[in-house]
Amino acid sequence: MTHVALTIAGSEASGGAGAQTDLKTFHQLGTFGSAALTCIVSFDPHHDWAHRFVPVEPQVIQDQIEASTAVHDIDTVKIGMLGTPATIDAVAGSLSERDFRHVVLDPVLICKGQEAGAALDTDNALKQHILPLATFVTPNHFEALTLSGMDSIESVEDLAEAARRIHETYDVIVLAKGGVVLDGPDAVDVFYDGQQTVHLSSPKIGEHRVSGAGCTLAAAVTAELAKGAAPLEAARVAKAIVTSSIENRQECHTSFDAVFQGVYQR
Repeated sequence: MTHVALTIAGSEASGGAGAQTDLKTFHQLGTFGSAALTCIVSFDPHHDWAHRFVPVEPQVIQDQIEASTAVHDIDTVKIGMLGTPATIDAVAGSLSERDFRHVVLDPVLICKGQEAGAALDTDNALKQHILPLATFVTPNHFEALTLSGMDSIESVEDLAEAARRIHETYDVIVLAKGGVVLDGPDAVDVFYDGQQTVHLSSPKIGEHRVSGAGCTLAAAVTAELAKGAAPLEAARVAKAIVTSSIENRQECHTSFDAVFQGVYQR
């Protein structure tokens, strides 16, 4: 029987990120994918591709999780875009009611400063209610900075220190993404599980981010953990499929391209 993984994430209509990308990644890695949508995100072509965001009703989110876990035996779940405190409360409640072995969190933080308001409220709710339930987190540069409490992350060594601090604070396995942000010819991610620090490196492919790379990484970790892989092996596979997905990117009419997982083979 094929292993099943659940993604709890937003829908991104163009197919380059969100639950659509998660399901493609699950499929490419031989894992059956199930999805509970938390919001509908669509790019606005009339306003520089800004995100239009519509949350799904909390009860509907819980209903989807209930349905997926009733239909399938699922012990591995990926959490992506949540977006509101009400959504976070609903997802946290559903997670707490179930015995998931792996909860992979792509900690999507939307507040870029300490300003008061909905963005900060949402980020605080994520840290308070979802992070304590996670077993594995995949923060990008900004998220690693925020979750670690560090003033700056300028090097791979800084990123490794951030990963250690996040692990110590939240008791989670960390795969911190350096991507194209850090200087140097390579895109370096740092894995830390409390015992070992491992740098996962590949040559940079351009100097700009590609839509869906973060979703792909977390989804690949999820798919591999669902199949029984050890966390470090799951991280290695995730790095490989992200690299392939960026190399074989889908060109778009936007200022950014989208990942394409369909070429990757182990």
